[in-house]
Amino acid sequence: MKLLTRTLTLCLALALTNAAPSLLPEVAAEVAALPDRCAGIEFDAITLDEQGKFLFFKDNHLWKGFHGPAQPSNESFKELHGLGHVDAAFRMHSAENPDDHDHIYFLVDEKVVRFYNQSLEDGYPKEMTEEFPGVPTHLDAAVECPKGECMTDSVLFFKGHDVHVYDIATKTVKTKTWSHLPQCTSVLHWAEHYYCFHGHNFTRFHPVSGEVSGNYPKDARNYFMKCPNFGHGSDYKVPKCSEVKLDAITTDDTGKTYFFAGSTYMRLDTIRDGLHGFPITRSWKELSNGVDAVFSYNDRIYFMKDDNVFIYKGGAHYTLVEGYPKSLKDELGIDGHVDAAFVCANEHTVHIIQGGTMRDVDLTATPRTITREAPLPSALSDIDAALCGQDGVKVFKGSQFYLYGSPMILATGRIIVAPQSITSAMMGCQD
Repeated sequence: MKLLTRTLTLCLALALTNAAPSLLPEVAAEVAALPDRCAGIEFDAITLDEQGKFLFFKDNHLWKGFHGPAQPSNESFKELHGLGHVDAAFRMHSAENPDDHDHIYFLVDEKVVRFYNQSLEDGYPKEMTEEFPGVPTHLDAAVECPKGECMTDSVLFFKGHDVHVYDIATKTVKTKTWSHLPQCTSVLHWAEHYYCFHGHNFTRFHPVSGEVSGNYPKDARNYFMKCPNFGHGSDYKVPKCSEVKLDAITTDDTGKTYFFAGSTYMRLDTIRDGLHGFPITRSWKELSNGVDAVFSYNDRIYFMKDDNVFIYKGGAHYTLVEGYPKSLKDELGIDGHVDAAFVCANEHTVHIIQGGTMRDVDLTATPRTITREAPLPSALSDIDAALCGQDGVKVFKGSQFYLYGSPMILATGRIIVAPQSITSAMMGCQD
């Protein structure tokens, strides 16, 4: 926009004052010299900023978001001017260190430059050896990796096929060689997924093992930018909030909130970075037919489908516990279809909704059996999902939910609370 404004201003000035026409070729050349990412570009760096906006870097240019023209990178990060092109960039994830968390790091040759809200921070640039001891310089790419996706809050630094895993807390480095992965010129962490960009393609990989699952590489223009004659052919459209219908919802022990609908899941607590649906089988490969209900307990996620229970361990990635699935009767002491289930924080009881009844099961008991049954208000028949959070228990039915102060109020209260509508802020739908 700034370049367009400058062009129009110069043209108007020349027309009005007959000023030096030799300036016009300069402006035209500047416009023509802007790189076009839809022509196929190997990016130098890609990251999200503090607001969740995508930043794509190439030489001295920057693209913000999925569409729009390039602009000089020093218009947004003026102190980068004169340092050289960006080798790598990432948004730090270090929740235990709020002075570092969500700050944007640029790696340029042997220097580290750090910004917050597009302002250079005091004390920067610094030497790589000072900021990240043990990590080599002149890197190809870098990416943050939060605990729960990596074993600890970490940064992965890429140089050739070597990956230097930097533990933020201990400042130690472990080096791995992933020769099976293409040489990455930029790496992006988004929505629990990790993407290695090479040429105008990308390959998705696991941040701990480097494993590549699926058919890769894929053309970045089909997924990470809006280009004429490109697109991955998905017919998915963001639903209206009045059309939303959940199958299940849960928040795990690390604070990740997932909702499930059909064969798709979406993580909700990362709404700042945008919401996107993924196949359930991408993270829980054995769940090929969707889920009926889900709850989280003791660093594990319990999925119920038909008469079976699937239990997955948390950690760097979800792993099906050996011996599962098991029947609902064997695992939880219940029979029949489950509509919804939830566990409240720091409690050991799972509340299971079946039709118009809520059944409580003590998860510390062996064997597990029903400890209490209570009828629900008649308006709460055909429940789709339920979630216990700091504000109480949300019971979802179609595109609405009912909020109760506690499981006890839900089970014993006879006053029907007014339904509330699901909003875009909750589920990323269209209001």
